[in-house]
Amino acid sequence: MWIFVGLGNPGKEYGGHRHNVGFMAVDQIVRRHNLPPYKKRFNAYVSEGMIEGEKVLIVRPQTYMNHSGQAVSEAARFYKIPTEQVVVFYDELDLDPSKVRVKIGGGSGGHNGIRSVDAHIGNGFKRVRIGIGHPGHKELVHGYVLHDFAKADLEWLEPLLDAIADAAGDLVTGRDDNFMNKVALKTRPQRPNGSKRAGQDTETDE
Repeated sequence: MWIFVGLGNPGKEYGGHRHNVGFMAVDQIVRRHNLPPYKKRFNAYVSEGMIEGEKVLIVRPQTYMNHSGQAVSEAARFYKIPTEQVVVFYDELDLDPSKVRVKIGGGSGGHNGIRSVDAHIGNGFKRVRIGIGHPGHKELVHGYVLHDFAKADLEWLEPLLDAIADAAGDLVTGRDDNFMNKVALKTRPQRPNGSKRAGQDTETDE
């Protein structure tokens, strides 16, 4: 069994924030894979179903970002899920908008939700870093992440969330590189004639 965690803040006032793109990603996975409606459990909203033949528990913590690890640890302990079978989707300032990278372990990068998950279950979980871009100056970060995506952002955000949901099965079958390549190919802008640039069939940069 796997746990897919989306990080974000609960409440309608936070729904469209950049900081909530983790929630948006798991919500799209629930829709795309026809998983059951969310139920309240483990201080979170959860949905359980099958993806690529593997049982997956979707967890949407309701403890606010800084305490996300509480819900994750409760669910992991209950189902006896090892840390390496926990996948966390979250916003990444250090990646350009629409870029996605997967890594296992590492530091929190200043992300309070990741810091909380680290503290509760250790840092050996899989991280799906969803690029939202950086406002340019450190003092602007707080207002930037706690603000709705701009309307123009929807042109890349909606296809990105669709691509993440479509490729989610690769995350539970150990094909992380395939996941990143599929997302990149589905979200790469097309040339006017519909062709891709030569030599850009795979995504390998960090």
